[in-house]
Amino acid sequence: MLAKAKQGDASAQFKLGVKHDFGQGVAKDDKQAVYWYQKSAMQGHAPAQYNLGVMYANGRGVAKDDKQAVYWYQKAAMQGHALAQFNFGGMYDNGRGVAKDYKQAVYWYQKAAMQGNALAQYNLGVMYANGEGITKDDKQAVYWYQKAAMKGLVESQFNLGNMYRNGRGVAKDDKQAVYWYQKSAMQGYASAQNNLGLMYENGEGITKDDKQAVYWYQKAAMQGNATAQNNLGFMYANGRGVAKDDKQAVYWYQKASMQGDTTAQNNLGVMYANGRGVAKDDKQAVYWYQKAAMQGNATAQNNLGVRYEYGQGVIEDDARAVYWYQKAAQNGNKSAQKNLAYMLANGDGIKRSYRLSKMWQLLAQYNGADTKELSRWLNNKLSKNQLSQIPKLANQCLNSNYIHCQ
Repeated sequence: MLAKAKQGDASAQFKLGVKHDFGQGVAKDDKQAVYWYQKSAMQGHAPAQYNLGVMYANGRGVAKDDKQAVYWYQKAAMQGHALAQFNFGGMYDNGRGVAKDYKQAVYWYQKAAMQGNALAQYNLGVMYANGEGITKDDKQAVYWYQKAAMKGLVESQFNLGNMYRNGRGVAKDDKQAVYWYQKSAMQGYASAQNNLGLMYENGEGITKDDKQAVYWYQKAAMQGNATAQNNLGFMYANGRGVAKDDKQAVYWYQKASMQGDTTAQNNLGVMYANGRGVAKDDKQAVYWYQKAAMQGNATAQNNLGVRYEYGQGVIEDDARAVYWYQKAAQNGNKSAQKNLAYMLANGDGIKRSYRLSKMWQLLAQYNGADTKELSRWLNNKLSKNQLSQIPKLANQCLNSNYIHCQ
């Protein structure tokens, strides 16, 4: 083979490059791999061009150079090399070595997908699902996810499960969602393991089974999936599918919180506020509520408002309480809407307004909060004419997604 390679045989040069690349029968040597790939690639050998692109993309045996990677991927892709077409599309998708161009990414993913490349089929599904570089089309997304899922690609199996669960591009079918989550979860895909746990917890598409939910949450949590860590903490906190254990709940909430999971941060705040699984600490409760609130978690925003209203773990400050109640209320939190209504009714931290108080009371009631007592009190403060205008005001607020609420 070496003799043929030295004589200029492109196939032999490629094979010799592979041997050095993977240490097959010779010492693994990236520089030698690059040397022989280049020799072969210069003669138009598509697999060598592709492999040379990979070496440049990863800085193996040569200085990392995305532009050179693009150059060689393109050479191979133009000859119909499916992996090169996929990688070339990926460079356009991510703007590596070339200006980001979703249309070009789609074009090359399609080329590779039509040849049966599972990764390209999956990526093409993502492009259709998100409407990137092509008109958004959930049915086409499902089509390509199915293609890749049938080949065993875990990411595609998971996404296909999501499409069935949410009824996107296909009739909603929780049993099919479970089927594909199981396929992916059994291969160790953490996101699928978490979602399979959810299906067991809620009895969606499968018989409700908290022990199985815990099993799959643990699988995903051990891999560092923050959502699963929070879910596992919840199961421990409530003794569902596992013996109630507040310390374990705190442990998993902390794991997820450190990764920025806002639900876990709020839950951890609750544990500190109530001294469950950890020493009661109002300042730590505020700390974690604030972490979640700053990221837009409505429950945490309301909880933080309560802390400011009553001076728990923080100096009492009605204006700050109102600020956080407003944030949470505008995010649709019914408790915050009720709390804001009370602040407006009493003029605490904000100018008193029975009109706006009634509007928020009505919205809180609409969202399921018990506001009968406040409603009766406000009805005595407003005229019939004023009361008749409140539903229109509330609808305006609701229909504007809580933007126009004055």
